[in-house]
Amino acid sequence: MTLTRLYQLAPGKGNPRNSEGAFITLKDGRIAFVWSRYNGESADDHAYCEIAVITSSDLGETWSEPRIIAKPDFDKNEDNYMSVSLMRMANGDIGVFYLVKTKPLAACLVLRRSSDELETLGDPVRVVAPHYPGYYVVNNDRVIRTEKGRLLTAAALHPTSLGYVQGDHFSGRGRAVFFASDDDGYTWYQTSEPISLPSMSYTGTGLQEPGILELPGGTLYAYFRTDLGRQYESVSIDGGENWFAPQPSRFTSPDSPMLIKKNPCNNKYYALWNPAPLYPTRELTKNRWTGGRNPFVMAQSDDGVHFSAPTILEDNPEAGFCYPAMHFLDEKTALIAYCAGGIDPADWMTLTRTVISRVDL
Repeated sequence: MTLTRLYQLAPGKGNPRNSEGAFITLKDGRIAFVWSRYNGESADDHAYCEIAVITSSDLGETWSEPRIIAKPDFDKNEDNYMSVSLMRMANGDIGVFYLVKTKPLAACLVLRRSSDELETLGDPVRVVAPHYPGYYVVNNDRVIRTEKGRLLTAAALHPTSLGYVQGDHFSGRGRAVFFASDDDGYTWYQTSEPISLPSMSYTGTGLQEPGILELPGGTLYAYFRTDLGRQYESVSIDGGENWFAPQPSRFTSPDSPMLIKKNPCNNKYYALWNPAPLYPTRELTKNRWTGGRNPFVMAQSDDGVHFSAPTILEDNPEAGFCYPAMHFLDEKTALIAYCAGGIDPADWMTLTRTVISRVDL
């Protein structure tokens, strides 16, 4: 596996952060990348953020100028749209999923459909917790369609001062909640009860930033970021209705997200994450916040269970690499986008800059 950097979305005046996005191929063959474009002075997770798009007609070599496609509505107490997932819907629409953060301290995932290839977006449908407010985190590039046509995503539910509803106190310890749609995204429901790490576990994160993958035969595999030195994992054998208790996975990791996706061109699975070799004794950068999210590696698998040894894609000790999105061009090539801040003086943290690269698989 070899990586070639193609393009970057760098922070600038009035645009302090570009992060968490996803790819899709348009009907005319162009590739679109849609991401979280912060607009203003702050790059904080809760700062004002819009959804923007760029397109490429040459497989990612060059990209168009950015165009904003969704802005928060202050009249609805919205101040942040971020963390994009994209999907081609059964009727040909493009599904644009993103988090909506509102005051005071609430977040949920919505779906808006585009029937004109991202020129305009329809009305939002609430995906996560359709009937209950709360703070639900869903990462970018995280919605899947199973072989049977069910749409699935997972959220980390974080307690606030009023239990699991709006309030002014936030707990980082998450519980994983799963949501499904059997009508192509028009309605959604919560499947099982939330799953969590045991209460006696020494963890401040709990289960954060979950992802889902369908394995051969229909078994579903979920993975979670933790502060316990590994990604944790769970499985479902009934289409996501119920999940087994989470346990440590084979993937060592700092408190950083992982992404696993299946290449539809060759049915192989590819994982992107930050491993933690000798993590407790590694010297971390003192200049900027990176969270130990280095190196950035990829591994492949024929079955989604047994993975190859990882190949290092990025390994700059002054930078951090995280929140990847992956888009397969063919059996041997993929585009990936990921936060890669920390090298340039403008990057006060890892999340300010997004890089688009090509990986020869």
